Amino acid sequence: MILSRIILGLLDLTPMTGADLKRHFDTTVNHFWSADKAQIYRTLGTIVDDGHATVTVVPGTNTPDRLEHHLTPAGREALHDWLRSDLDRQPEREAFLARVFLADALDDDELSALIEQRRALALARQGEFEAIRDAMPEPATRAEHLRFATLDHGLRHVQVELDWLDALEEQLP
Repeated sequence: MILSRIILGLLDLTPMTGADLKRHFDTTVNHFWSADKAQIYRTLGTIVDDGHATVTVVPGTNTPDRLEHHLTPAGREALHDWLRSDLDRQPEREAFLARVFLADALDDDELSALIEQRRALALARQGEFEAIRDAMPEPATRAEHLRFATLDHGLRHVQVELDWLDALEEQLP
């Protein structure tokens, strides 16, 4: 259900095709929620079947026709209901932490390599987030401030992870 509500929220921004939605997931939403092409298209079908979106065929010029999805009032209401509802507890799944939990089987060099891999990933993510932030204009609207806040959350999360990795290395006997 969460994926369908995220898609409704994106359609609330502007009508989109499945390909447009996939691009949004790949460039923005994937920093906090992932979905592959099949999940997006399957969920779009359900959203249309539920009456939360309609489909308009936009004729292509020298390209295939585009199936553009438009949010309906019922879809906007479903999105609003979800935004106001109690928060969903999502089970945490973090393979790296599972490895750390079980890493006593590694020798010192192997453990250091594992930590350094994670540090490299965190630094790369930090660089991506900083590039996005630097390219963004100063938020002027409430919607822009809220989107900027999700980016700020990502930046802070990465910094906490980098600090934690430093502390982990310092605390190892």
